[in-house]
Amino acid sequence: MDLILFSYVADFVFGDPYWFPHPVRLMGRLISLLERMFNGNRGKTTQRFYGAFTALGVIAISGICVYVIIELAGKLHPVVGKITWVFLAYTTLATKDLVIHARAIRRSLAINNIEEARRKLSFMVGRDTQGLSQDEVICATVETVAESTTDGIVAPLFYLFLGGPVLAVMFKAVSTLDSMIGHKSERYLYFGWCAAKIDTIANFIPARLTGLFIPLAALLCGKSFTESFRICLRDGRKQDSLNSAVSEAAMAGALGIRIGGACKYAGRIVEHPYIGDQRRPISISLIKETITISVVTSLLMLAVGILFKQAVLYLVRL
Repeated sequence: MDLILFSYVADFVFGDPYWFPHPVRLMGRLISLLERMFNGNRGKTTQRFYGAFTALGVIAISGICVYVIIELAGKLHPVVGKITWVFLAYTTLATKDLVIHARAIRRSLAINNIEEARRKLSFMVGRDTQGLSQDEVICATVETVAESTTDGIVAPLFYLFLGGPVLAVMFKAVSTLDSMIGHKSERYLYFGWCAAKIDTIANFIPARLTGLFIPLAALLCGKSFTESFRICLRDGRKQDSLNSAVSEAAMAGALGIRIGGACKYAGRIVEHPYIGDQRRPISISLIKETITISVVTSLLMLAVGILFKQAVLYLVRL
């Protein structure tokens, strides 16, 4: 059986326990250390150079460490090597973790605990969540699950099929770098420029795969493939990012809602373009529907990846 399938199942069973020394947390510590060392009161060009050095260094170190660990484990015993492969691959996936966080928000809203829902939403988003209405919490959850379906599920699976845990962990390093230093704040505008560009390139194909799989998942879930795909094509380029709006637009079209608009980040209001058409009222049930579509999307990516891999292996043997 395909090792990636085992990795996917392991993620669905174990998720990401808080006590677990997850590789992403180790990457975060390394990024923080290098950022403190190299990001300071320097000129634009120097900040860009040190930022690129930090980004490329973290990505390279992550890939080399994983390669060495798998090689050493394989030399101990082939079974140990396979278990290590599956374990490292599993750590790159976030299907269950995404489901857990979204369900926690839904449960809080179901008992009318809006404060708790806002607090739990803050674990998933970078925006300020205090003061959000119930509808805004729901829409923010839908947006986040849609975007995370790309960089937390489809993209890691894509790179697992392309280059195993080494490439998938390198992608997670790219994603972690972007989330930590890739935003356009005053502190990271130049230092995080390289990290943001690499993330855009790394997510380009996975984002478009997600933009195709979400409409298919919507169809399997009894939603409209046509609307999902139409809104994806129409609104998938509305944001500054080349990638994030693709999955958000496909999800908004599948659910028949409009997302986007003004968001507050560290007290500063940022106007995002609206995505989708409001064809139904906002309700708590949208979170459950979003989770279902996201999980089905992950299964479609897994199935297509395994079939494609088997087809390539068959052609190689001819």
